[in-house]
Amino acid sequence: MTQSDTNTRRALVLYAHPCPESFNAAVHDTVVGTLKAGGWTVDDCDLNAEGFSPVLSEAERRGYHEAPENLAPVAPYVARLRAADALVLVFPVWNFGYPAILKGFFDRVCLPGVSFELREGKVRPALTNIKQLMACTTYGGTRFRAFLNGDPPRKNVTRALRYACGMPPCHYLPLYDMNRNSAQVRTAHLAHVQQKVERLA
Repeated sequence: MTQSDTNTRRALVLYAHPCPESFNAAVHDTVVGTLKAGGWTVDDCDLNAEGFSPVLSEAERRGYHEAPENLAPVAPYVARLRAADALVLVFPVWNFGYPAILKGFFDRVCLPGVSFELREGKVRPALTNIKQLMACTTYGGTRFRAFLNGDPPRKNVTRALRYACGMPPCHYLPLYDMNRNSAQVRTAHLAHVQQKVERLA
C-alpha cells in the first residue's frame, strides 16, 4: 500500500430514492459533489439504479449466522461497506421508516461478522472502519408528527447503526414537512447539507 493509498478518505453513499427528479436526488447530488470537492473517494451506491434486491431469501435467513458463508450472496456490497471510512445515507422517510430497498440492504448486508459480532450472546460492533456517519433524510410530515410516531429512522441511525459502527461522530440532517416546504426552504436545506458534508473529517 502506498502513502497516497493510506491518505485516501473513502465514503460510501447509500442512496435510496427511485425518482431522478425528486428533491432527494438533489440532496444526493449535493452530497456526492461536496464529498468529491473535498478530496474524498466516493463509492456512490444508488440502490435502485443498481437493481439491489431487498428480499432476504429463505436460504439467506437459514444461513444468517453461518459466517463467513453468509456473506456470499452480498459479498460485493460487504466489501464496499468494509472499504469505507465514512457512510452517508440519503433517503426519504416513508411511513416513518426506511424505504424498503434501504431496509433490505441492512437486512441482507449488515450480517453477523459484518456489522456486529455475537460474543457470549451479546452484540458487539464490527463496522468500526466507519469513522463518520451521516444521514440526509426528508419527511412528508412535520417534526411533531415524527415525534408522535417515535421517529424510528432517527433512532435507527443515531442509535443502532451508530453502535454497529463503534459510535463514531453522527450527523442526522432531516428536512421535515416536505408536503408544504417552499423552494426557499429546500434551497436553504441543500446549503445546510453542503456545509455539514464539507466539515466531515
